Amino acid sequence: MSWFEFDWVDAFTNSAFGGNGCAVVHGGAGLSAEVCMAYVRETSLVECTFTGPSDVADIRVRYFLASREIPFAGHPTIATVAATRSRGMISGDNLTLETGAGIVSIGLQGEQIEMTQVAPQFGAHVPADLVAKAISLPQEAIISPPRMVSTGLPFCITVLRDHDALRAARLSEDALRKVAATAGYSGSDMAEPFLVTLKGATDAGDTFSRLLMAPPSPPEDPFTGSATGAMAAYLWKYGLMTKDSFVAEQGHDMGRPGQAVVTRVGPTDAMTGIKVAGQGHILMRGQVDLPETAQ
Repeated sequence: MSWFEFDWVDAFTNSAFGGNGCAVVHGGAGLSAEVCMAYVRETSLVECTFTGPSDVADIRVRYFLASREIPFAGHPTIATVAATRSRGMISGDNLTLETGAGIVSIGLQGEQIEMTQVAPQFGAHVPADLVAKAISLPQEAIISPPRMVSTGLPFCITVLRDHDALRAARLSEDALRKVAATAGYSGSDMAEPFLVTLKGATDAGDTFSRLLMAPPSPPEDPFTGSATGAMAAYLWKYGLMTKDSFVAEQGHDMGRPGQAVVTRVGPTDAMTGIKVAGQGHILMRGQVDLPETAQ
């Protein structure tokens, strides 16, 4: 058993109990995957990060769900940078993170943390009728062809007609498995639809989104930074967003409002990256005693 320092951070918000929570375990990058996943389950959070030294970047970051390690995640990146900065572990206005999706560049402007996600990859088109069944909505609620998009982690980007449809969506796990199989994935949690409407939850927002999640994750993610980058790439590619930079909102109906500023890097037909910026609030910190192997 070894003691590790940790910070619990609410990301994409500047206040307690907003945005999306993430526990950042400093120096824990060498822990086994089983222990890291067990820790995520213990916290009941969607994701946690484990940091360590890097030979190719300023910090190495490993990202975990309750069920598996993933190459990258958005709100945990904001949380990790906020946590390390609050402890005086980083300085300056720029740094780099070594992640499973590659090197992620970070810019710091006051309290705002801006990550540059990798160039979007556009994957399989998924039939709208399959996605509609997976989210328990009529097909006509979907107004643009669903498609797998990744800026580090793949999501099935699905544009809905209005907030009523967004709020009515409910996940069907059996139908979600068919979506995943059609998209070429073996696990249903690797093809979860990211639902977006072209109107903010508040007057400040340009989009309002939800991510419904399959077990063992919690049923819904309060704010999803990686999916926000993929969603933005989709909107720009298909001409659904005319602004070069816009405000994305998520989590308001869960009582955890979150907000990000999303900016395109490069032209719409040749994007080289997606910048997603937000703030992080340190909610609590302490020590955790973690074993070498999970029970």
